[in-house]
Amino acid sequence: MHINMQLKKTAHGQIAFCADTPAEISPEWFTEAFWRRQNCVIGSSSGRNITWFVEHNHQRWALRHYWRGGLIAKLIKDAYPFAGYENTRAFAELQLLEQLYAEDFAVPKPVAAHVVRSGFVYRADILTTLLPQAQDLVGLLAERALTGDEWQNLGQLIAKFHQRGVYHADLNAKNILLSEGQFYLIDFDRGELRDAAPDWQRSNIERLLRSFRKEKTKQPALAFDDTCWQQLMVGYQQINPLALRD
Repeated sequence: MHINMQLKKTAHGQIAFCADTPAEISPEWFTEAFWRRQNCVIGSSSGRNITWFVEHNHQRWALRHYWRGGLIAKLIKDAYPFAGYENTRAFAELQLLEQLYAEDFAVPKPVAAHVVRSGFVYRADILTTLLPQAQDLVGLLAERALTGDEWQNLGQLIAKFHQRGVYHADLNAKNILLSEGQFYLIDFDRGELRDAAPDWQRSNIERLLRSFRKEKTKQPALAFDDTCWQQLMVGYQQINPLALRD
């Protein structure tokens, strides 16, 4: 694990936690029921799966459980093959977030991750700091249009991640937040650092465009069109011009 991360053994697994995380952190902190009993649940986000927002000692966190996706989810909802704690999706995401946060990338501050092992499989949860007054891009575009500068700023942000070699496995409009005038990327499950290369960067960008178009079909009034995308790409190419050349 990364040098700044600490590990705590639990009865059925391990907790990895970052600097500034309270040392008394326990497995209960990764359950909605625990925070409900403390009257500390302050909200939730309703994406494909629920993320719970909790408040503890004036700190606000987002709690997310790892759920399977795709066809396998019909059979196995949240269990993953265990091949060492350092190889779990939760610990890998926490470590990536810690590195990116230390490098001043626009990501939520990581707090902790919890892995529960059961034989050959594990289940996991992650805690990150809740961004103040954050709104995901789909919700925002349902309310108002972004300015040309905002679209360019977003493009520049994505390009900076790509230049660093940050691969976001699920780059979509709902995993982009606006908080106090700043765009952030969230949900780095299965994300990783790679050598910067046009192929995967182009694929990442195309995935984001498909996401916008999908949301537009669901909400025809969504403030997104080709001009918006062109502005985003202007910003992107200002930072990372080589990635998208044929």
